[in-house]
Amino acid sequence: MKKPETRSAASLPSPGKRQPVYVTRSITPDLKEYNTYLERILASGYLTNNGACVNELEAKLSSVLNLPHLALCANGTLALQLALRVSGLSGKKIITTPFSYVATVSALLAEGCEPVFADIDEDALCLDPAAVENILDDQTGGILPVHIYGNVCDVDKLGGLAETAGLPLIYDASQCFGSEFRGRSVLAYGDCATCSFHATKVFHTAEGGCVACRSKTDLAALKLARACGHSGDTHIMPGLNAKMSELHAAMGLCLLERAADNIAGRRAASLMYDALLPAHTLRRPLLREGLTYNHAYYPVLFETEKILLRAVASLNAENVFPRRYFYPALNTLPYLPRHQPCPVAESAAKRALCLPLYAELPEADVERICAIVRRSL
Repeated sequence: MKKPETRSAASLPSPGKRQPVYVTRSITPDLKEYNTYLERILASGYLTNNGACVNELEAKLSSVLNLPHLALCANGTLALQLALRVSGLSGKKIITTPFSYVATVSALLAEGCEPVFADIDEDALCLDPAAVENILDDQTGGILPVHIYGNVCDVDKLGGLAETAGLPLIYDASQCFGSEFRGRSVLAYGDCATCSFHATKVFHTAEGGCVACRSKTDLAALKLARACGHSGDTHIMPGLNAKMSELHAAMGLCLLERAADNIAGRRAASLMYDALLPAHTLRRPLLREGLTYNHAYYPVLFETEKILLRAVASLNAENVFPRRYFYPALNTLPYLPRHQPCPVAESAAKRALCLPLYAELPEADVERICAIVRRSL
């Protein structure tokens, strides 16, 4: 007979203490299925360097997303670096958004680029094409917008600006797996697009990412760059060690078929938030018409930062932990050489909060979170 599980008193939850509710919860694979992949990997002795699992996951993602030219890599930040490097943008001035995760700027700085910040639009919180047009000049090397929260940028206007100016257009689509615009994956827009497969995303490989590009030539350059820029003893270009391991690819193979259910569960929780939160005092970013949304986040904008901080304190007191995605505005980072004012982004960064969202979030927790937020307004 199996011995009953015992836990020390220190490991037991305090009486009456609620279990913490975090901003998200990673989906995890069936252990038996994952072990099957691990056994195969360990038996082969092939742990990295474009092994069977990486090749299989690349092929399946290409099919699922209808993206014929896709390269996996170790994480979303390296995906951006690869995209910048093979697009010839290293060391150049790049127009980008101040409202994003810091990795967007980190990748630019790692490639020796100078971030030039254009403000965001107040509705969708994505890079504002008019603001981009105002600062375009003959020193601009390229444009790097971010499809924020899985929403889609104004791809028509941004694409037109890039085409007219003859500039590469790279989209940071890190938050966009499962989002579609006009029936196509959001990763299908721009000269290339990157995605993150971090554990917090709707589909993940624990750590990982990819770059989607538009030609076989670009794909070959990406795969060369992610392998330190050499093939065997022939060194061709400066590269990065950005390869995805077999262990991470196996995680993705286990989770890919569950992504749709994960998005559906998030959608159900989002609809419940919609019904319970007051739209007149809490604003939601406007989703662009024609978008099939992946419900990667549930962001709300408070009227003031003071109210946001009051809500966060009240939620934390009840063991609920939302996140200030994305704070601070990237144009205010202290290690950048100069401040480039972007008032819309700076205001949004102070007032935006992502509430807990994941497929298994209990309805009772959504109700409790909404009640706490309403009392804080």
